[in-house]
Order: sequence, then structure tokens, then C-alpha cells
Amino acid sequence: MKIAGIAFRGFNVTPKTNWSFLEVRTEDGRVGIGECTLANHEPLMAAEVSRLAANLQGDDSRDRNRLARYLPHAPGGLVTATAISALDQALCDLAAQRNGEPLHRLLGGAFSDSVRLYANINRGANPRTPEGFAAAATRAVADGFAGVKLAPFEPLVWEDGATPANRAAYAAGLARIAAVRAAIGPDVDLMVDAHWRFSPGSAAQLIRDVSAENLFWLECPVAEANHREILRLRGLANARGMRLAGAESLSGLAAYRPLVEAGCYDVLMPDAKHAGGLDEVRRIAALAQTAGVEIAPHNPTGPVCHAHSVHLCATIPNFLVLEVQYGETEAFFDIVQGASLRFAEGTAVLPQVPGLGITLNPGAFPAWKRMDRPWLDPRLG
Repeated sequence: MKIAGIAFRGFNVTPKTNWSFLEVRTEDGRVGIGECTLANHEPLMAAEVSRLAANLQGDDSRDRNRLARYLPHAPGGLVTATAISALDQALCDLAAQRNGEPLHRLLGGAFSDSVRLYANINRGANPRTPEGFAAAATRAVADGFAGVKLAPFEPLVWEDGATPANRAAYAAGLARIAAVRAAIGPDVDLMVDAHWRFSPGSAAQLIRDVSAENLFWLECPVAEANHREILRLRGLANARGMRLAGAESLSGLAAYRPLVEAGCYDVLMPDAKHAGGLDEVRRIAALAQTAGVEIAPHNPTGPVCHAHSVHLCATIPNFLVLEVQYGETEAFFDIVQGASLRFAEGTAVLPQVPGLGITLNPGAFPAWKRMDRPWLDPRLG
């Protein structure tokens, strides 16, 4: 059961996308995997995984509580939290393999045999015109998804001021939303991710401007630390029939507690890659449940996080819906082997084989590369 090695494995899967993984090998020949994708931070992630490897080699992989303990006051920020989260995923995979049971049973058992998904079409939309987004959404609905999400407001950042470029980006974003709603009809859930691009005042205007599109939720309109304004925006959104969702990049129960206590969001979006481990997400979900808050984990990256998230979501009673990348790259299915990750009419079927159910199978995928033009404006996180 002793840890023989911990390795960072990063791959380039599209001109804009790297995925990063962590593998834990034990002396009995088993391999557990987790995902530590953190865009544009691959060198730091590799260094952090190397540090973990040096510190933990020879330790018993069953001691997950100690080895993958997330400490919110520790240095390293989101890089450390993401590495610890991936380590916890891998150790959970190993534990379930040793027990001869699927991962969801290690977490207490599933409430259902499948997990409802929604399609994040943002990276699969090409061209990035209203028509391009509408076409991507139409493909997702044809594949059985009952919900789609887009992030339509690039390159708007409110701190740049009321410039002609920002005004044009805002108008283009509204046009993309309207085109998607028209394409998918009134019965498909429509989510909009604002990626913290707005001030509280401009976010209030956004809520008014999109109210006719019947959004299922508006996501991350303003900076996560602005609790008072988030609560105000939630009231504006709820009055117009939409949820407010957010908190995708926070780590640890302590970071989520004030959001729950203040009543900021209808939907919390902890990410299995960043939140501090699978059990930490379950603790966050339990706290949220006491306040009637729903859980819809953030999950727009690679297949390993997706597989862990499927097992995890099946065990959460206040689970709402799980995000998945749609149409970005077939590497999502090709870079792993084992249980099928193919979507089944907008759902993920829960694997019943021991452990996570998949292993890495990178084949000819090249190593990660530096992204000189990152997908998300670095000022936004």
C-alpha cells in the first residue's frame, strides 16, 4: 500500500487547451489518477506535484485524511489546493480499487445510476458569432442535453471602463444569448457564465437585459469576495425567475461557509479539481443543504475530473446538474481507457467497475505547451 511514486502528467489537447493529471503509483502495482488542470499554471503545478512526491514517497496510500489534507492557511494558493485535490482523487481511486468497488461506494453509495449533465458549449462554438453559438447549442440539444451554457461576453472587463470595445462586447454577448435561446427553444435550460466580468451596477443591468431569455441561471457576475452585492444580485435575478450561481474557484469548506451563511447563491459550483478533495466537496454540499442551496459542480476540463465528478455527484442529495465540456475535442474520450465516458442522452452513466473506472491512455498526445494567448483573460482568474 506504500506510495512508490507520484507523477505530474500534462498534455496539449487543442491549440488553446492543456490538461494536467496526477498519478499515484503504489508498491503493489496499482495506479490512481486525479486531475489538476489549472490553465497557464502548468510549470507551477508540476513543481507542486514534485514537492508532494518528495514528501510522500513511502507513506501508506490508505492514510488519505493525513496525506491529502487541505489547509486553507497554507502557502501556495490555488496551485497547492489543486494539487492536493488531485492527490485526494488519486488516493480515493486507489482505495476503491483495493476494495474492489466503484468509487461512489467508497463515498457512501449513489442515489441514482446516472448523473444529469449540461453542455458547456463555450469552447465548441466556432465561429464565435451568434450563429456559431446557436449551431453549437443545437448540436448539444440534438445529442440529448436538456441544458446548455455559454460564456458570451469576451473580451469585456468592467475595469477597462465604458469604452467602445466594452460596449460592443456587451452587445455581442447579448446577441449570442438571444441566438442560442432562439435556437434551442423555451424548454431547454440556458445558463450564462459572466466570468466575473461585471461591476455590481453593470451586473444589475445585465440581469434586466437578459430577463426575457428565461435563464436557468446567471453565473459568476461579480468578484466572489463581494458578498453584499452578490446577495443583492441574487434578489434581482430571483425576482426575474433565474438562479444565481457561482463559487467555482474557491477551496475548502471555510471559503464556502460565508457564502452559505450570507445567502449569496442559489447554486454553488465547487470544482473537484480545486475545492480540496472529494470529501471536502461533500462537506461543502452538506453545509449548503442546510440552507437549501443546490450543488452543480464546475467541470469544464478533462475526463479524469469528469469521471471523479460523476461518482461524486451521484452521492450528493442536493445535487442539481453537472457541467461537461461539449464539442471542444475528442481527446476527452481518447486520452483515457476503461469505462465509457460517452454521454447518454444528456446524462453520464455511473461506472460499476472497481475504482474510478478509467486510466490514462495518452498515446501520441504531445506534452503540454505554453499558451501565449490564454483562453481566459488572466485578470479574471
